[in-house]
Amino acid sequence: MPQPLLVFGPRSTDYDFGWEHPLTPRRFGPGIELLRAFGASELLAPEPATVAQLERLHKAAYIQAVQHFAVHPDSPPQRGIGPGDCPAFPGMHEASAAVAGGSLAAVARILDGSTEHAFHPGGGLHHAMPGQASGFCIYNDVALAVAAARDAGHRVLYVDLDVHHGDGVEAMFWDDPQVLTCSFHETGETLFPGSGGVEDRGGRDARGRAVNVPLQPGTGDPSWLEAVGSVVPALADAFHPTFLVTQHGCDTHAFDPLAHLRLTTAAYAQATTLMHDIAHRHAGGRWLATGGGGYDAYRVVPRAWALVWLAQAHVDVPAVTPEAWRERWVAEAAEHGQWPPPVEMVDPPGTVGSESPAVAGRNARTVEHALTGALELLAQS
Repeated sequence: MPQPLLVFGPRSTDYDFGWEHPLTPRRFGPGIELLRAFGASELLAPEPATVAQLERLHKAAYIQAVQHFAVHPDSPPQRGIGPGDCPAFPGMHEASAAVAGGSLAAVARILDGSTEHAFHPGGGLHHAMPGQASGFCIYNDVALAVAAARDAGHRVLYVDLDVHHGDGVEAMFWDDPQVLTCSFHETGETLFPGSGGVEDRGGRDARGRAVNVPLQPGTGDPSWLEAVGSVVPALADAFHPTFLVTQHGCDTHAFDPLAHLRLTTAAYAQATTLMHDIAHRHAGGRWLATGGGGYDAYRVVPRAWALVWLAQAHVDVPAVTPEAWRERWVAEAAEHGQWPPPVEMVDPPGTVGSESPAVAGRNARTVEHALTGALELLAQS
């Protein structure tokens, strides 16, 4: 069986907000090397999307502003670009457009039958809005990928597993009945971007096409897996997608420094297998997976990326990471306080403590409310 397509190339590391920024291109070193160690060899180097391609979802004036910052990064802040989450940097437009171009090229390869599955670890920039940068995201590559599949006539199921609400993608398809967006995230009551409530269910002509499952701080593997495992298959059965796009931000992990969920890679392994099954059961195998958030670049991101690629490649998850890989990155990981590179691919039991009964109970009620409401609306349309 052909390998899944891995979107990575020289331009992937150009998306760089600076040395101290949490979304660091340092993650590509250990991440891509681990994928290669497991056999990934079918690579597609991303190239910048054209302005016309970006304008499918982004406003012309916003693209012009990004182009301006690419040449004049010291310009006064505007449109979400400036000190903070999205600082300007030289070449910002070209680097951001290359992320978008990578996801668009992957969709094109899936659509023309060149590959069934593609994985773009540098993609998944799900917060960018039509005319505004947000949350480390300049252009919304994953929304552009959804739009490309939708424009080709597909019904697209978008599943967002990042710890932050997939607000940009949801907003761009709020009124589109051919796209269903489903986001599992830490509740906006405690985490950026403060949105994604369970009652947010889509626009007037697309009711039930936005599904939000906001989870409590302290959520662990059991109730997260219960949420994903009960909601996604039921939505797929009701919506009948023909193309699957997923975002696999791993900032849900207990080791991640920016949020408050407490997952392990054991949950990621099960979730990626589920996405694989959904792709083949409903979408003829058509599946684009992207990366997203994840700020422990040595202990978490490489294993999370590898679990996606292994699921797409139909390869069993190895018990351990290669010793040579761990030795290669141990010193750098220690330098950044994220060490040692783990031996186990799947975190063993006891890596984190159990989630509290109160958290599990609140999550169960949220899942029931979100799913029941969505299915009722989908049945009416």
